[in-house]
Amino acid sequence: MKHYFTLLLLTISFFGLSQSGNIQGVITDQDGLTIPGATVSITSLSKGTVTDFNGKYVLVDIPEGNHTITVKYLGFSDVNQDVTVTPNQTVTLNFTLNSEDTELKEVTISGFGLSGQARALNTQKNKQNITNVVSTDQIGKFPDANIGDAVKRIPGITMQVDQGEARNIIVRGLSPQLNSVTLNGSRIPSAEGDNRNVQMDLIPSDMIQTIEVNKAVTPDMDADALGGSVNLITRTSPQGFRLSATVGSGLNFITDKRILNGSFLVGDRSKNDKFGWMVSASINDNDFGSDNVEAEWTDEFEFNEFDDEDNLTEVNVNPYANVFEIREYLVQRVRRSFSANLDYKFDDNNSVYFKSIYNWRDDRENRFRLEHEILDGEDIAPGDFSVDGNGNLTMFPVEAKRQSKGGIDNDRNKNRRLEDQRMQNYSLGGEHLFGSVQFDWMASFAKASEERLNERYLEYESEYIIDFNNNQDKPLYTPTNPADADFADFEFGELTEENQYTEEEDINIFVNAQLPVSIIDGNDGFLKFGAKTRLKNKNRANGFIEYSDETGALEFLGMVPTRSYSDTDFLAGSQYQIGTFASPDFLGGLNLNDTNLFEGEDLPEEYATANFDVNENVYAGYAMLNQNITDKLSVLAGVRLEHTSIESTGNELVFNEDGDVDGIAEVKDENSYTNILPGVHFKYDVTDNTVLRFAWTNTLARPNYVDLVPYREINNEDEEIFLGNSELDPTTSMNFDFMAEHYFKSVGIVSGGLFYKSISDFTYVFQSEDENGYEVYQPLNGDDASVFGAEVSFQRRLDFLPGFAKNFSIYLNYTYLTSSADGIRNEDGEERTDLDLPQTSPNMFNGSLGYAGKKFSLRLSANYSDAYIDEIGGNAFEDRYYDEQFFLDFNANVALNKNLSLYLNLNNITNQPLRYYQGVSSRTMQMEYYDMRLTFGLKYDLFKK
Repeated sequence: MKHYFTLLLLTISFFGLSQSGNIQGVITDQDGLTIPGATVSITSLSKGTVTDFNGKYVLVDIPEGNHTITVKYLGFSDVNQDVTVTPNQTVTLNFTLNSEDTELKEVTISGFGLSGQARALNTQKNKQNITNVVSTDQIGKFPDANIGDAVKRIPGITMQVDQGEARNIIVRGLSPQLNSVTLNGSRIPSAEGDNRNVQMDLIPSDMIQTIEVNKAVTPDMDADALGGSVNLITRTSPQGFRLSATVGSGLNFITDKRILNGSFLVGDRSKNDKFGWMVSASINDNDFGSDNVEAEWTDEFEFNEFDDEDNLTEVNVNPYANVFEIREYLVQRVRRSFSANLDYKFDDNNSVYFKSIYNWRDDRENRFRLEHEILDGEDIAPGDFSVDGNGNLTMFPVEAKRQSKGGIDNDRNKNRRLEDQRMQNYSLGGEHLFGSVQFDWMASFAKASEERLNERYLEYESEYIIDFNNNQDKPLYTPTNPADADFADFEFGELTEENQYTEEEDINIFVNAQLPVSIIDGNDGFLKFGAKTRLKNKNRANGFIEYSDETGALEFLGMVPTRSYSDTDFLAGSQYQIGTFASPDFLGGLNLNDTNLFEGEDLPEEYATANFDVNENVYAGYAMLNQNITDKLSVLAGVRLEHTSIESTGNELVFNEDGDVDGIAEVKDENSYTNILPGVHFKYDVTDNTVLRFAWTNTLARPNYVDLVPYREINNEDEEIFLGNSELDPTTSMNFDFMAEHYFKSVGIVSGGLFYKSISDFTYVFQSEDENGYEVYQPLNGDDASVFGAEVSFQRRLDFLPGFAKNFSIYLNYTYLTSSADGIRNEDGEERTDLDLPQTSPNMFNGSLGYAGKKFSLRLSANYSDAYIDEIGGNAFEDRYYDEQFFLDFNANVALNKNLSLYLNLNNITNQPLRYYQGVSSRTMQMEYYDMRLTFGLKYDLFKK
């Protein structure tokens, strides 16, 4: 590192001696909002640049004298202005762009017409790499509840949902852990305990200015973006006074409960233009729920024909649900976000900034679960079951459980399980100009945490015989004798309280330097190089205590306060009636610390192997050359080196043959690896508005924490072994991308492209049998996998149509993907040749039809993603699939005046469930319904330049 800075200082000194000068400035629109993605050029010198997300541009090494600056921007008039450059000086030249009357004057809804679209498409057009850029004003008219709901309409993007909200991002069909999510270029830490997924539903969309999806990363970006990198760019200080506020409400149809939301943003810049500031806050309070049915399937059945538990009789049967559950969720989700951003310009060559964001989400949940599971074969007598002539198991005995999930009675938990998730990021950076060398730096601290304290479960049990309907799509257990299933006769099973805490901390430091270098006379070029350090710690500390009832007051469910949660409008079907459970108020009010009433026992077997501590440090450096070959063809070539060092601590847990804990020991291990990642990007401007791109890149995805921790769980009773694998290699990919884009002058795009990824060392869980007959489960690196895809997109206003029809707009994109995976073996050690790469969706589609008049706009939007394999089982029958999804949403906006607008959104019109299936699409493993959601409100925007 010492030699790196020495070289950097020598370079800065050398180029600082140049007798040329520099030009810098900011480009804004008529409201004072910055313009990203504008091209700024001096045609006579064949020099040019593109404004960044803050609307800033810098032209360096400009010969002294008079020059004409030209600014071009799709949808805006060209601007030309003369400037005089003096040696060793930086001239500030700001621009204001005015809309072209013939193209944009029809749309007057500020911030929700073509202005956001123009910003996004101009930035995308002028990027060197393959990127999708979207303004959050452009998506959804008014902000969605979270950034995940906003990002899912970007081409090639789909989302996995949690409680009806978009949470985990899938880029080009590749699973969440293969993609990265950054905030202003720095990786966002994850609050999830066992993976690297960033909870997109934690971040409100109205705190984000721009979403940038890099599908082909450049050497100056983090390489851990195998599928792609999603960069969330926070709002920055305005160039003039801005005040924005939103207030709204709504209704969840599933619970008939309210939604409340509000936000504000205020910012300004000092009269001398040196100091800018912006503060913003957002809150969303959502009271909702879900209706859920789950099942597990098997094709094996045995019973105790001869009253000998060591010699059971097997019966050939068709697949049946050996586990069946009905669940009712009641959820309150409160999402808050706070942000403060400052910047200060010392002079034309030096500025610093501070950016911060604090996201805080409370997720309160009560869950009521009616679970049935077939008894072990040794407990099934010959007369306890029946099989029809077709081999269908129609009747059998089960153990039934009624479980209430909640929390303690206080102002935070409110008798519910409280999941407190937080993500915070604080960044301090600077931009400097030393002669013709551009230098920038940033240091940031980020932390994500998830805390679940005093999470309680009260469970009652019974046994009876059920009838099974043998409907794979809508499985159902029905008690053969309803009297046997009377809730009042369920006996006390267990009472537990859990405490869980997970946190991840990141410290990021990077420096970049860029200087003019051209290897072809008469053509512009630059050399950029830099270094980055990321120091990460992730740890999880869980606890679990089981309580016994010392007085017998909990002996039967009928002895405690209860409530029925059956609902004839249960969204999965009225046939699913969940029944009666211990009430949340009763569960939350129990004084478990009173030793006269309860005796607690710590059970490390419930949490020991889940706890870990991992230090992961990444040291990176890069260099890249961006060179214009001709006035139409440019190339960016470079290499990135990343060295990863890991220290991990887990636990070994051993059970004896009776199932009791026989010992717990701490296990430590270390690992390190180095990746060299070259890349080349070509960009060819066929015309001013038609672009061809090609990229060859190399990326990686580091293993999930739960996989690389060296834990061991040896169960001598069940003859099972679960192992971590600290020696896992990262998954790597060589990527080839081609994209053709044509931009319409009226602000729109038609594009199409192909991509191919050759993937090595992907991670999957291998199931095998050791020499002692124990089932062993361990994450391993697979061999190779490949992904091939195609992507098309069309987006434009139909302004070529006559009359009112010219106000319609269309937004369409489709992604096709096919994949294969080698080296995955079944439980018998045989390689499986029938598998796609896990979590790769083969078809994705987004569509939107919009209408924008002078005072109002309407839009109907659709989002589709195809089914894909989510989890590999021991064989094809046990594989779990994430089913296809189709969402339909409606948005309406009315401009009451220049500053005040009214909005209305109706989400999930199709009542799309979250559905998993096992093996074949007709065999339901889970179906969870959320119903529609209505929101409405007012938004106020005031600009003073």
